Amino acid sequence: MALPPVLRDRLRLPVIGSPLFIVSGPDLVIAQCKAGVVGSFPSLNARPVSQLDEWLARITEELAAWDKAHPETPAAPFAVNQIVHKTNNRLEEDVELCAKYKVPVVITSLGAREDVNNAVHGWGGVVLHDVISNFFARKAIEKGADGLIPVAAGAGGHAGRLSPFAMIQELREWFDGPIALSGSIANGGAILAAQAMGADLAYIGSAFIATKEANAMQGYKDMIVERGGEDIVYTNLFTGVHGNYLRPSIERAGLDPDNLPQADPSKMNFASGGNQSAKAWKDIWGCGQGIGAVKEILSAGELVARLAAEYEAAKASLAAKTSFTAGKALAFADA
Repeated sequence: MALPPVLRDRLRLPVIGSPLFIVSGPDLVIAQCKAGVVGSFPSLNARPVSQLDEWLARITEELAAWDKAHPETPAAPFAVNQIVHKTNNRLEEDVELCAKYKVPVVITSLGAREDVNNAVHGWGGVVLHDVISNFFARKAIEKGADGLIPVAAGAGGHAGRLSPFAMIQELREWFDGPIALSGSIANGGAILAAQAMGADLAYIGSAFIATKEANAMQGYKDMIVERGGEDIVYTNLFTGVHGNYLRPSIERAGLDPDNLPQADPSKMNFASGGNQSAKAWKDIWGCGQGIGAVKEILSAGELVARLAAEYEAAKASLAAKTSFTAGKALAFADA
């Protein structure tokens, strides 16, 4: 599948670091981009709006300086996540700031807005929209999104219920544009598997929480390293949208992870941490099921290097298996 040049020509690895509420900031984004993967952050992480201006200025200036000093290994592009739900009263201002800095990639969530897509296209940017079903994917493309981020079962934070196999096969029946798959991807083999299923890129979040540049509490990072997929709880209690969270953080808030009530989505503010006394994402920590692959806290650059080595090893292993299988088939045919 064809990728736009901004997502094709400057990536060391076919990866987008997903925008992590509270956790993603300039330090992490710049480190990801310098390492050769797309770094991203939610615009709402920058509070007040004036801080978003400061962050965008810093990111664009530091990446431009890196490119000048390292023409042989230019930085990957960065992305800004916009929550386009009606509860986000900052959307217009944030989009205007993205226009000011000509943000290369905009990731839209919780609704599809034709006016936002048109604005991004006006400055030459690319829009990727995250979806949890084929139905919402069609609506996003109809309203002008350039690509899709299917958020499959097992993804950290807000996530869908469908298997990545089911989502990709349905999307590829009608859509041949860019797809970045999200859901339990935390090693290089999983990146290659995402491509084998039909995705162009892997969308990785939880593994980057446990990096040195991430704006996460040390306890959060340690919990990711120490825990595995069985420690993830899927609930809509905290924001009104179903998502995956670390079980110990729920228990620490005095709640029973196995007996959580259902929330009323109409009474939630998706652009904030919900209306519970224990807030997502400050107190209740979002995380995906793939964290069993995270064994230590690394820098973002070290993590990308590890992923790249695993990715190349997975490709070599697949090639060897394919060659062996083909050889057996020829031997059988000659027998």
